[in-house]
Amino acid sequence: MSNTLVLDVDGTLVDTNYHHAVAWFRAFRRFDITVPTWKLHRAIGMGGDKLVAAVAGQHVEDEHGDGIRKAWEAAFEPMLAEVRPLEGAHRLVGAALEQDFAVVLASSGKRHHVDHYIKLIDAQGVVSTSSDDVEESKPAPDLIEVALQRVDSSGRAVVIGDSVWDCDAARRAGLPVVGLRTGGFGEAELREHGASAVYDELDQLRADLTDLPMA
Repeated sequence: MSNTLVLDVDGTLVDTNYHHAVAWFRAFRRFDITVPTWKLHRAIGMGGDKLVAAVAGQHVEDEHGDGIRKAWEAAFEPMLAEVRPLEGAHRLVGAALEQDFAVVLASSGKRHHVDHYIKLIDAQGVVSTSSDDVEESKPAPDLIEVALQRVDSSGRAVVIGDSVWDCDAARRAGLPVVGLRTGGFGEAELREHGASAVYDELDQLRADLTDLPMA
């Protein structure tokens, strides 16, 4: 019976949160809407199906939502080649597998983005989910629930993520969550949203793998 490590991807394993914020800024500007980048950064980690209304209001979602999401994808695509793994990402996944964890990546990102990131961190063969697999993305628990269905989740599990949206999704799925500051969210706010521990770096978390809270 394996314990399961449910890993977020953007901001947790790959350094993309600020790329995403810029891409969303450019997407909104295509429709003559200006959303400050600090506000966009605060929303990174929730799915694009929710982000437009969250940062610009339901009226913008109703009028331009699908167009803004298409513009975001077009704006982000040229940045994909710039994305780098966060230090320790490959080592964390490798150590978890060596310690007999079932590892699954649960991302709100697009499937082809997730596949690219898996190659970047050299984690081919690891099970993953994306926004294409669910009706609702984070902070809804759907991605985590689907992720658990794709591995042997008969043991206990913990969610690892960098944003308050990861924490909220884990709580709604009834699982403990451990936070990382790698996405730009602060320790206090991650803990306020349910993180039982917060790490600055992936290698620090890797050293404590066997002591992570499980449920």
